[in-house]
Amino acid sequence: MVTRFLEWLGRFVLRRLEEFGTIVLLYAETMRQLKHKPRIHHIIAQMSHLGVDSLSIVSLTLLFTGVVLTLQTASQFIRFGAQSTIGAVVAVAIGRELGPVLVGVVCAGRVGSAITAEISTMKVTEQIDALRVMAVNPVDYLIVPRMLACMIVVPILTVFGDIIGILGGWAVAVYYSGISSYLYINSIDRFCDVFDITGGIIKAVFFGNVIAVLGCYYGLHSPAGAEGVGKATTRTVVASIVVIFILNAVLTFILF
Repeated sequence: MVTRFLEWLGRFVLRRLEEFGTIVLLYAETMRQLKHKPRIHHIIAQMSHLGVDSLSIVSLTLLFTGVVLTLQTASQFIRFGAQSTIGAVVAVAIGRELGPVLVGVVCAGRVGSAITAEISTMKVTEQIDALRVMAVNPVDYLIVPRMLACMIVVPILTVFGDIIGILGGWAVAVYYSGISSYLYINSIDRFCDVFDITGGIIKAVFFGNVIAVLGCYYGLHSPAGAEGVGKATTRTVVASIVVIFILNAVLTFILF
């Protein structure tokens, strides 16, 4: 029994190490292809497809995050006479952590799955093989525009999400908890530093990079057939969310 478990564990570890090595090699090849002139129209098309269509779900997610965060904290802060810091607490929490992480998770589900489904479908229908036949590098043509688009779009979505989340908290603080609008806004001005927001935006750049690369990797290595497309999409979402949480912890140690 113990021998079987150790054999399974060894195979599992070796598969994960092999997968990690393949992802690193793909990422290195993607970085190498950046020396070529970027296809601006491809990047803009991907930004529209991946970013603009995600704005509504990001806005909804961060709006109710700000609402719930204020609902949970306002009564306690008022109880201890610290209502003058509510706005700053909401802004710092959303700017540093909740904004970039929730946007990253939403984009992992919305953007990462879309990238994987598109590329894995291209693989199944042999369109990627056709690119190679025409002497077109699939990494340069498919991955680089998506990676650059995600690295631009996810931070932009994070900025929108931060603003909407803070506005949601303001609405609850003013119209539900009875805190003056001046007190809420003034606390942000007094206690919230610019880096509390820009630090979260820096995180979002890395999250966008991870989502695009993992989405492309699982798309390029999806199993054959329609079932393989579904499996690859699921793997992308799960892997992206896990890596985002791990990367968030590492970046928090470094930045803050």
